Amino acid sequence: MNFNEFDLHEDVLSAVDSMNYQQATPIQEQAIPHILSGADLLACAQTGTGKTAAYLIPILDKVAHESNSDTAALILVPTRELAVQIDQQIQGLGYFVGATSIAVYGGNKGPEWDQQKKALTQGADIIIATPGRLIAHLQLGYVNFKGIRHLVLDEADRMLDMGFLQDILKIMSFLPAKRQTLMFSATMPSKIGELAKRILHNPQEVRLAVSRPADRIDQQFYMAKDEQKLPLLTHLLTGVENISMVLFTSRKSTVDPIVRALRKLKVGAFGISSDSDQAEREVVLRDFKNRKFPILVATDVLSRGIDIDNLSHVVNYDVPRDPEDYVHRIGRTARAESKGIAITFINEQDQKYVLKIERLFEKELEKRSVTAELGLGEAPVFEARRSRSSHGRKRSDGVKKTESGDPAAGKKRRKPKNKGPKNPVQA
Repeated sequence: MNFNEFDLHEDVLSAVDSMNYQQATPIQEQAIPHILSGADLLACAQTGTGKTAAYLIPILDKVAHESNSDTAALILVPTRELAVQIDQQIQGLGYFVGATSIAVYGGNKGPEWDQQKKALTQGADIIIATPGRLIAHLQLGYVNFKGIRHLVLDEADRMLDMGFLQDILKIMSFLPAKRQTLMFSATMPSKIGELAKRILHNPQEVRLAVSRPADRIDQQFYMAKDEQKLPLLTHLLTGVENISMVLFTSRKSTVDPIVRALRKLKVGAFGISSDSDQAEREVVLRDFKNRKFPILVATDVLSRGIDIDNLSHVVNYDVPRDPEDYVHRIGRTARAESKGIAITFINEQDQKYVLKIERLFEKELEKRSVTAELGLGEAPVFEARRSRSSHGRKRSDGVKKTESGDPAAGKKRRKPKNKGPKNPVQA
């Protein structure tokens, strides 16, 4: 569907054309008419499907048709990186419309705070904010949101995962009851449905199925204990050239050790986590996008807030708990018909999350075990499927214990086969 087929203001069409948007993506095609009609909306679409433009385009259309000095739209997001990205996208799309925007996110109370306070006091057309920082401004009493007509919760599932529910509800108490509310989420857990019932009024729903990873992505799964992951990663990267990699870890305490290990290999690497200073994070992200260093190490918290794709490699140092997060992450590689490699390490605790990925893909995934031949010791045995039995009780070692109490009488544990070439990352 072409954007000309939507009933959009000519200035918005000029903006869309200037951004070189050709055909509307499925989420845009389905969401834009609902938003233009003024309906509340609950939309589920994974990262990379064009969902940001799906709500920005119709909101900018409303800004173009309306004359109001108050802030028209508030967009709540989980991370400051995402707030900055959306602000930049508004600057591109809003140029012809003359729309103003500002990103409100955490940091020191310096020039940024004063700039945010000025925008919140005078009223930019669109405010993009992280919940915590916005509440800090709201509590000082100078923010007036009486003219808000549109509220967007972007990455709603991630905001709930990060514990922002009460902050969101508190912010909503400052907003007019009569408004349009839009919820966009990459996944649709039950808590999203419960929140939707609380804050949406007769919403329309758009749900796009999670797409499978492109066939061009070489997905490699390696069994490895935590202490084996770094030396295994070191081996896999040996001799690999032209790397552009993002490595995701679930623990910020592992970011610096991974960066140090990579630098010992003379590989340029930098890390960012929630502990990183905002200015530092922005510099690191900008330099990585400009290919000034090859490997970025980031925590899960930032995984959806990083606007980076066209990677040669994605590494899941820890298995994502949500299988759809796995799809989002590895989808950053193998773009534009190129090939890509996705490496995932599986320890004893993360095996249950691999089962979720297999259920999503409806197939069993090959797990490679190469640590023994590399002199790193035996790898964990993948036995998540055998952890429970209807004929016996669960054992901590994963061996089924039969009614007789003899573990040997149950199904024997098989030693994993060593699979894959010496350096499969180059395959």
